[in-house]
Amino acid sequence: MQGLASDESRERIAVGDLLSAMGDRAFGALMLVFALPNIVPTPPGTSAITGTPLVFLAAQLFAGKSPWLPRMISDRSLAREDFARVVQKIVPVLLWVQKLLKPRMEVLLLPVCERLIGLVCLLLAVILALPIPLGNILPAIAICCFSFALLERDGLFALIGGVLSVISLAVVSGVIYGIAKATLYFVVGPLLG
Repeated sequence: MQGLASDESRERIAVGDLLSAMGDRAFGALMLVFALPNIVPTPPGTSAITGTPLVFLAAQLFAGKSPWLPRMISDRSLAREDFARVVQKIVPVLLWVQKLLKPRMEVLLLPVCERLIGLVCLLLAVILALPIPLGNILPAIAICCFSFALLERDGLFALIGGVLSVISLAVVSGVIYGIAKATLYFVVGPLLG
């Protein structure tokens, strides 16, 4: 990422450029790129924009395929200067997290486990793309943990991602239940009363 950010011969950086630059680490790196913006509260609609590529990537990881994005996503680009600013902000965080990462518990990253991670990330990415108030933060953190696990072959982070996924699903289910119950109360309640 830093190489692309500092390449002054480029005016824009496309998602496809990131896919090419990451090579065999593309799943972890791209899932991280699309999940990270959702960790902080963002303007409405942001999670739908970043969630869609995550759905594609997670589905491919689940299917055991190589990473690929449709042209309408891979052609999307950002001015190199803007991309460089984003990279400048996230690199210190990544360097700090990288100190915690190391290859361990690699049994949790066998091909069958990677497919399971893909399935869980697919579910989380769908939740992430839904317009649920503050419903994107926990799924995004879980996807980031899985991304780190894939990047550095760290099974501990896969385990943490799994725990956070369960918590995310419980919280989002509670929010959806609350919204549905409130809607029924305000819509059906007056009709019955």
